[in-house]
Amino acid sequence: MSIVEDMGDALAKTTLEAMDHIDDDRFYDKVAVGASSPTLQEAFMTAIRVRLADQRARDFIAKAVASAKVAG
Repeated sequence: MSIVEDMGDALAKTTLEAMDHIDDDRFYDKVAVGASSPTLQEAFMTAIRVRLADQRARDFIAKAVASAKVAG
């Protein structure tokens, strides 16, 4: 990864942790607006989208497995 991608990913991790504590599922939009560098903003938004998609996919898998255990 490039330094910008590393920084964007680190900022995404920190933002997702903050979102858990402040109960604002769109907080990342506010953080993105606060990023003064368009390059960092792009890397951050990419990392956020990927991490949120991963989280949704893992939740989906967990629910499917739990449902299968109940059914079978």
